[in-house]
Amino acid sequence: MSISVTHNSTDQAEPQFSAERMVEVQRIINMFPEGKQKSALMRILHMAEEDFGGWLSVPTMNYVARLLDIQPIEVYEVATFYTMFNIEKPGKVVLEVCRTGPCMLVGSDQIIEHIEQKLDIKVGQTSADGMFTLKTAECLGACGYGPMLQCGKHYHEHLTPAKVDELLDTLRKEHSDK
Repeated sequence: MSISVTHNSTDQAEPQFSAERMVEVQRIINMFPEGKQKSALMRILHMAEEDFGGWLSVPTMNYVARLLDIQPIEVYEVATFYTMFNIEKPGKVVLEVCRTGPCMLVGSDQIIEHIEQKLDIKVGQTSADGMFTLKTAECLGACGYGPMLQCGKHYHEHLTPAKVDELLDTLRKEHSDK
């Protein structure tokens, strides 16, 4: 996936943390020695994603780079490497299915295929109604409970196609009014 740094008048407005949030950003940056502010990058990216619509647009990543006095490419490298960050606007619900060895051995590939068929999307895509985005993740730390997926802060373990269908129905009801 490539990231375009070309902007025109239709691009997203320049993001800016609130004054209260900037106090927290500065506190985090100050935790690290002078010249090592890049060490705050992951925490600041999480804050930016939370504050600016659930994803990291190019203007948002550029803003974080300026805050940390680092090159934008250094932010892009981190944001595109870790699956926990969204570099495209996600659906209301992000489903992250673990695809490492232990989960694959107990059926995560079949769970991914089932979700793809059920939602008519592929990994990395968002359903036509904007409700669900399907992602895969490398090890979510529940190796004894696979196949599993993470949805927000919640883990769903020992998945079967029937459990996935039930979960999707529940999530659709919970998020349809939002």
